[in-house]
Amino acid sequence: MLAAYFDCPGGPENLCVKEVEKPHPGEGEVLVKVSASALNRADLLQRRGKYPPPKGASDILGLEAAGSVAGLGPGCKGQWKTGDAVMALLSGGGQAEYVTVPEGYLMPIPHDMTFIQAAAIPEAWLTAFQLLHFVGKVQKGERVLIHAGASGVGMAAIQLVRLAKAIPIVTAGTQEKLKATANTGAAAGFNYKNEDFSEKVLAFTQGSGVDIILDCVGGSYWEKNLNCLSTDGRWIIYGLLSGGEVHGDLFARLLSKRASIHTSLLRSQDKEYKERLVKAFTEDVLPYFSGGTSPHLQPVVDSIYPLHEIAEAHRLMEENKNIGKIVIKIPASS
Repeated sequence: MLAAYFDCPGGPENLCVKEVEKPHPGEGEVLVKVSASALNRADLLQRRGKYPPPKGASDILGLEAAGSVAGLGPGCKGQWKTGDAVMALLSGGGQAEYVTVPEGYLMPIPHDMTFIQAAAIPEAWLTAFQLLHFVGKVQKGERVLIHAGASGVGMAAIQLVRLAKAIPIVTAGTQEKLKATANTGAAAGFNYKNEDFSEKVLAFTQGSGVDIILDCVGGSYWEKNLNCLSTDGRWIIYGLLSGGEVHGDLFARLLSKRASIHTSLLRSQDKEYKERLVKAFTEDVLPYFSGGTSPHLQPVVDSIYPLHEIAEAHRLMEENKNIGKIVIKIPASS
């Protein structure tokens, strides 16, 4: 089968599409014929040699996929049958013609949704759902500050905060991105490049600050985050785009607000946790993607690249130009 690959770590130019062995489903696994996958920051880090896949996971890129069931391994519980349209959370392997997945990581694709749209859901939406509900325990009426509001996780988080009847506030780096987040449901948005988001957030919340911060930026934001975090607030770090170093009196500031820091990575979670997460998301959120529901949830697709243009897709994400998800279309094989 064909798969996205790199022989040595480095820039997007190191990516290629090459023939590799087709996987075979093991105990409790499902073989999925992939129609579309999507790009995540983790793919960029892995390509640079900075984020190896967990032990036992495929070293092919791709943390999510949408396609159809092509085979069942021994011990499957009968939940899926050949031909079912499914989307999957993966530890790797999604940017290939076939991938094997533990059956508990699969979700049905809503009837009125394309494979392209479905590929934009698993990693971003499950990450946002996990951060808000499993980690942050978001409550009705709370204010949630979402950094990188126009990213795949950001756009999902805005809608999930609304679904939880809480108030999403975002930061982004361009007016175009802020407009897109407003259209998606953000109550307020601030351009971190030309305004102090902590001052703007405090003004918007009339001085009380936000209850939860979803932070994929890290080091350079710590002071502003603490400025606009409410008493007893939860600061959830799930990425370090600006690095992990902090210079200053972080603990005293945190203590004075009785605030808490949580950290979260989805890829390295164990199988039981991921299955519990997928089950909760399938029951509590997935129905809202179907037509006619209110509120109606919508994956946001920025652009679509064929598999052989994977390097171009990586370059687009590295330039921070995308609004929503960059989807990779996998060629139909015989």
